[in-house]
Amino acid sequence: MTERNDPLLRDNEELDEILWEIEAEKRDFEAEDDYSDDSSRVRARRNAQKKKSQERNASILKEILDYVVTLAVVVAAVLLLNTYFLINARIPSESMEPTIEKGNQIFGSRLAYLGKDPERFDIIIFRYPDDETQYFIKRVIGLPGETVVIDGGAVYVNGSPDPLDDSYVAEPWGMFEAPMTFEVPEGCYFVMGDNRNHSNDSRYWENHFVAREKILGKAVVRYWPVWQIRTFRYEAPPEE
Repeated sequence: MTERNDPLLRDNEELDEILWEIEAEKRDFEAEDDYSDDSSRVRARRNAQKKKSQERNASILKEILDYVVTLAVVVAAVLLLNTYFLINARIPSESMEPTIEKGNQIFGSRLAYLGKDPERFDIIIFRYPDDETQYFIKRVIGLPGETVVIDGGAVYVNGSPDPLDDSYVAEPWGMFEAPMTFEVPEGCYFVMGDNRNHSNDSRYWENHFVAREKILGKAVVRYWPVWQIRTFRYEAPPEE
């Protein structure tokens, strides 16, 4: 009997084939498990990256929204202040020098005359009577119902022999002008610039007087340039 026909040998060969098939199936199964594990890890990593990206985008969006909200609040506050509380003005001429110089920037208070009227020597911001699209800034000289006389570089009110104090005026003015007389209507004001020789004011306008309702506010502080910051206050000398 040859080895090829040996039943025992054939049985061993068949057993080896079965064992080989079992091992092959086992390797395939393990490979599938490894692939499944790799796929799970890839999916988990992708999910983590996606979540991180979403969180980053949400953070950026939140920052943008915070910025927009902050900007909107600031703009609203500025508009509210400029509309109801303050006037922000840049001085375009030298008519109020030396008190306020050309190029200065000032704040005026819109609430200064809430419940009270302007007083003599107040510095006011108002609509120019000859062109109300323009804003002017001048000093109150004549009050409602007063008679203002300008003669020889001095201002007299209601026939007083003593001129108004003008210590804030830097140089002599009006020495060679003819006398002027103005009757200030009720509810109106006569105003002049501190730089009397270079001021377009009530003396020369077609409509000489500033109506009370055209006064926008009272100058309170110069904030620019910063080295010239000051508040505006003037008190007339006491009457003797």
